[in-house]
This record gives sequence, structure tokens and C-alpha cells, in this order.
Amino acid sequence: MTKLSLRNISKRFGDTRVIDDFSAEVDSGEFLVLLGASGSGKSTLLRIIAGLTDASSGDVIFDNLRVNRQSPRERDVAFVFQSYALYPHLTVRDNIAFPLALDKFKGWHHIPGISMVARRVFGAGKDISERVAKVSAMLDLDEYAARKPGGLSGGQRQRVALARALIRNPSMFLLDEPLSNLDAKLRAELRGEIVRLHRLTGKTFIYVTHDQVEAMTMATQIVILHNGEVQQHATPQEIYAKPANTYVARFIGSPPMNLMNATVEDGFPTLGNLRLPAPDGIRLQGGTVTAGLRPEHLTVSADTGGRGLPGTVRRIEDLGADTLIGVQPDPALNLNMWELNQDELIWIRQEGQTRLFAGDACTIELEAQFASYFNSRTGMNLASSEQTSGAGVLPLRG
Repeated sequence: MTKLSLRNISKRFGDTRVIDDFSAEVDSGEFLVLLGASGSGKSTLLRIIAGLTDASSGDVIFDNLRVNRQSPRERDVAFVFQSYALYPHLTVRDNIAFPLALDKFKGWHHIPGISMVARRVFGAGKDISERVAKVSAMLDLDEYAARKPGGLSGGQRQRVALARALIRNPSMFLLDEPLSNLDAKLRAELRGEIVRLHRLTGKTFIYVTHDQVEAMTMATQIVILHNGEVQQHATPQEIYAKPANTYVARFIGSPPMNLMNATVEDGFPTLGNLRLPAPDGIRLQGGTVTAGLRPEHLTVSADTGGRGLPGTVRRIEDLGADTLIGVQPDPALNLNMWELNQDELIWIRQEGQTRLFAGDACTIELEAQFASYFNSRTGMNLASSEQTSGAGVLPLRG
């Protein structure tokens, strides 16, 4: 198993900055997911780790060894691409065996004509045949061994690509959005296969995706990237419960965290007539603070006389097991949600079905103990170390 250290990695293409001063420590056996929107720099970073792209500055370190000048082959990593990258003229068995057969090649074996014969001879060897059989069984590919990629489904092709990477027994697996070409059902199946392979091999996996479901269900650690900069590096549970900033709060979750501007009164955040608990260990002084609550930490009722935030139901999305309810808060509350969210609705997740309809007046009640608080200027979580340093007094926007 290999420990990966990335120290002050930057990458520029001309005047375009793709990655800016990225650093991370990835322990041996971790499943790290690089998560971000298109253009955030995650695939470029993966290629730098693999040695397919050089960093403009910074160091890539495998087990205390600087590998910046090593080729991908010398780094002993396996790369699984989004496009499968299978050889269409070879069978499934030959595609899986190809890396091992190629390892036996001498210089003259690459001569046209000789290369084909050499590959067949080496690939039919007992040692390679046994390893192909083992990996094929692991990924349920035995019955497709004689087929060519054109006769396989998308999910089967991706399993072949995984088998071809697995058979080399590399020090590290790098996967660049390998499931993005598959439909939802196949993605769910392959997610399970990849997690199972990670547990079986115990190797370090670095996985790139823009899909937060893949990240949250597969990773042991997630790095969220935005415009080439790290927004948060933590476990999936920490990222969901304690987002480092408002970008992460809005990026993770479906629907994402509800963000509302709360007025600070006597050191306490206040929404309408609701006084929320103050952030632990932080003294607020004046102005406003951004309060965030996940949809499952809100409830809504038709009782307009209840203690909560008054509003009007605008959208109902029945998902079967639960229902999403979009509520427009009373404008008199002055929550300024359009400054923080993609729309002006507060979203509530409710188990089962609702008796409310679009247009109904309602009241939103909060489980305020689950609230996160963010600096209204910077968007940073007030619980983060850089926000609580010094005297512990955080001046907020007036």
C-alpha cells in the first residue's frame, strides 16, 4: 500500500490557472474522492498524480519518495478512464491479460507481426492465465471471456477496464469519472463493485467525479475543489454535517442546505421571532450571520399560528418514500435568501406524503440544534479554526 503526499501543487496552462497551491495527505488504503464541478481541476490533478501531466510547481510524493520525474510506469499506478479504453479487436480475456503480456516484451517484440505472436504466447502462459481467471471471477466476467468489447454492455465494458487495472496489482488505483457514461442502475451496481474491490485489495484509491452521490457513498475522504482551490478535505459525514463554507453547504446535498441571513441580537442569531442557539465558543457582535439548516432538520405544518417562520407553499415534489416541500418565506422576515441560494425557497424533506398543496399558508419549524453558522462576508463556517482564532470575537457585517 502507498501513502500519497501532494505538496503545494499548482498547474497553469499559459495564463490560465487550473490548480492553485493544492496540498493533501492521503493515508495508505484510503478511498479519496476528488469532487467538484466541471473545470474545478480534479482530472488535471489526477493526471499529475499519475505522471501523465507535469505540475507547474509542487511535489508528488509516494511513501516519502519524490516522484515528479518518474514516468507513469515507474510510479506503478493503474488508471481507469471514463471511456473504457479497451482494444476492440481483442477478447475480454486478452484485454485483461494485455498489461501482463506487455510486461514480458523485449524491444524486438514490438516489431509488427512479431508483437501479435508474442502477445498471444505470453498471454497464454500459465501464470497469466491463472491471474486472469482470478480477476475475471472477482468481477463476474467468466462468461464473457471470449467476447469482444463490441458485444458487451457499458457496465460490462467498465468491469473489464477495472479487471485490466486490477490484474497488474498496482500500488495505487486512479479512476477518472469511470461511471459517467452509464445509466443510473448500472452506476449504482458499479459503485458497489468498486467499493468491494477497494476493501478486497486494501490499496489506495483516488477517484474523480462531479457526482456527489458517488462521493458520499464510496469515499473514506473527500476533497471538494472549486476553481482549482480546496474548499474542504474531510470525511463524507463531516462534510455533510459541518460544511467548511457556504459553497460546500450548497454543493453537497439534494436539496442542498438552506441558507438564511439571521440578525444578531444580544449575541444570538435571530430569524423572525425565533432566537437560535449561539455557535459554540463564539461571541457574535452585531450585524448578520448566515444560518444553514439541512432540509431534514425542518418541519412544516398548516398551523399558521405556530412558533416558527411563516410562509407559503410553492412546490411539492412527491418522491414516494418522502416528499420535498418548497416554501417561500414571508418577505417581512427579510431573510435575503436570493443572495445565498439558487432560489428563494426553503426546502423541507418530510417522510411519506404531505397534506399541503401549492398556495397553502404554512409555518416552518426548525431543529435549531443542527444549525451551521457562516460569516456573512466570507462565507466561512464560524466553527472553523481560522474563524475562531484570536480573542474569539468575530465582527460581522453591519
